[in-house]
Amino acid sequence: MRRVLALVALLVVAGCAGGGPASPANEPDPTATRTPTPTATPTPTWDGDPDNHFRERTLTVALADGAGTGRDYAPLVREALDYWEQNAAQFAGFPIEYEFAPNATGPDVRVRFVAEIEACGPETDEFTAGCAPYLRSPGEVARPADVRIETGYDDASTVTLLRHEFGHTLGLDHDDDPAAVMAARSTLTTLPQPNATERALPWTSPNLTYYADYGEVPADERDATREQVEAAFGYAADGADGTVPANVTFTRTRNRSAADVVVQFDATESCSGGGSCGSLSGFDPDGDGALETYSRLTITVVNVDTEARGWHVGYWTAYGFGLRGEKLPAPLRTDDPDVRRSEWWR
Repeated sequence: MRRVLALVALLVVAGCAGGGPASPANEPDPTATRTPTPTATPTPTWDGDPDNHFRERTLTVALADGAGTGRDYAPLVREALDYWEQNAAQFAGFPIEYEFAPNATGPDVRVRFVAEIEACGPETDEFTAGCAPYLRSPGEVARPADVRIETGYDDASTVTLLRHEFGHTLGLDHDDDPAAVMAARSTLTTLPQPNATERALPWTSPNLTYYADYGEVPADERDATREQVEAAFGYAADGADGTVPANVTFTRTRNRSAADVVVQFDATESCSGGGSCGSLSGFDPDGDGALETYSRLTITVVNVDTEARGWHVGYWTAYGFGLRGEKLPAPLRTDDPDVRRSEWWR
């Protein structure tokens, strides 16, 4: 049996402008909806750059750990501010300096790190990772400008989010330069997470669906093959002798593309020498090269006697729960052909 592992990175968003969520890669980019901001009276004596809607040469920035993580976010905020001090004149049209005073009262901008962004305009969804008001004129400036950043991302991704959201406060939108900073989409990585093989449930939900393709199975073997497949999934749903979480269910679906597990019988696949193959794909949000959760298990069975097909499906289903070697339930650890052809699931 040959084992195939497919790595698929999780693509999430970089932020939103004043209320509109950015979208994950492979999804349409929604139109950002701006969060209304209270009006404020600009400084009447301002004689600086007319493009500077803050009417201040130096902005005071405060910091709040709203999620209570205890993480030191100050160096990350400072790095993002340094970027705009160096680049605001080129991209925003006016120079800016920042006084970073984490505990300041009455700041011009307050950065809040939150566990979740529940609202950032009417299109807020699970992919919204940052939120800030999109400020373009003095009348839109209300102090403090509220910049919110979700916790849980690694340092580099957190700085990416901060740069993006500070860009909105300087009047930049998703179509503006620098595109690498202001694009509505970005690949973010989280802080380290347990790998799928370390989780009792390596799927996002315990309610799994499976699709079985019997098109390559001879007509006179299909009923027996179907019974084998259903017995294998029934064994897993019953806990696989205590190795699979008790709340896991498997439901057959006719929608192959939406199925969590696909079983196929195809002699043209790469394991055509006999036996079976399994491949897993899923998400790697922390970017460590190992999957943290699975999204699809594909099982290919080739040149296997009808009576042993259920065993191969059962083996790879257990593999999809991180079970390897001695962690496999006893019936699925054996090389004995007689056991594989028996009603091992009973």
